[in-house]
Amino acid sequence: MTIRKGEPWGEPAEVPAEGLESPDTDRGASRSLELQRQAGRAFPPIGVQGGDMARTMGGGTPGRINGTLVKAPVDLLQVTADGAEHLALAHVVVRRSWWRGEVVLAMNAQFLGVYDVAPRSHPNDGRVDVLRVDAAMPVRARLQARARARTGTHLPHPHLEVRSTGEWHHRFARPMRLWIDGARICEVRDLTITVLPDALTLYA
Repeated sequence: MTIRKGEPWGEPAEVPAEGLESPDTDRGASRSLELQRQAGRAFPPIGVQGGDMARTMGGGTPGRINGTLVKAPVDLLQVTADGAEHLALAHVVVRRSWWRGEVVLAMNAQFLGVYDVAPRSHPNDGRVDVLRVDAAMPVRARLQARARARTGTHLPHPHLEVRSTGEWHHRFARPMRLWIDGARICEVRDLTITVLPDALTLYA
């Protein structure tokens, strides 16, 4: 059940007796889940040792998947790129350049590397926070926004649009480069991102 405002989220837990797959990157986790889905299997619990989702959950120390952890339900993002299906755990980025043109960041986690992109995002609220950078945003303003994003103070901004939604669809004017959980995947024109609520139990 997706979290409601003010409710506690997550609980202390031990590593399950049967063990736990523990990728050390967000893309390692989402790729493993894609393989499970392709095989027709339910998503198993996963432990994350590093990456932006682990940081969002307060974990993220490599080699830490032992002893007492935090266990919590999380949403996943189903990404449909020109008809091809992918899964994202932490975030989706679409751009050709950071410094010109349109940029889209769809956040399930709060962080993208060192940047606090979505300070109000929650991985289990049934919604994805989509930050769109207007193509008209000048380079100087982008540099200023990037500096402020380290502390999550880049919003509000007239060239930055934020939307929190269960599904987001956009058709780009030209092919754009698609990254899922930090890994470049393909070029895309038609993109749909759908939240899969409570899709996974995560340990961090």
